[in-house]
Amino acid sequence: RSTKSASKARRDQINVELQELRSLLPISMREKERLSYLHTMALVCLQLRGAQLFPPELAPPAGPALGTELLSLLPGFLLVLSADGKLVYISENVAQVLGLSMVELLAQGDTVFDILDGQTREEVHKKLLLARNEPGRAEVTFVSEMRTSKAFRLQHGGNRAVAVRGRFTALRWPASLSTSAFLA
Repeated sequence: RSTKSASKARRDQINVELQELRSLLPISMREKERLSYLHTMALVCLQLRGAQLFPPELAPPAGPALGTELLSLLPGFLLVLSADGKLVYISENVAQVLGLSMVELLAQGDTVFDILDGQTREEVHKKLLLARNEPGRAEVTFVSEMRTSKAFRLQHGGNRAVAVRGRFTALRWPASLSTSAFLA
């Protein structure tokens, strides 16, 4: 039987483990301090999915750190999805487009369907299913309203319509659902 002190000890151990996971996340200390346990777990899951698709041994040699500068030049943001629509990567400049940080966006859910307007979810799902069977060949294009921050909705009168264009790419051979990602 579990006693009150044993339950507290388990909760304390879980808190220690969550703090350790939070400390390993590649985000600023300021952002780490603001993370709830839910946000921490969402980011850990995102990192794990990314590590599965982009293992460290396949990383290109280190070059100049142009990532943030290049992203700021884009008219949108980068989005990488697993074959089943799970979010793998969202570039930090998503906040400029949707008014939500990557962390806030992950709080909405862990799939692209969680951040899309309900009316287009099914259409996007069908397009992604068709395209993932032929990585690199079929380009997927859709326009959908994506969830935005409350401040953005108040200022602009609603969510933001976003045009998405991308394709499935086999990241390793032999190509399979576990080695393909949708890059947009």
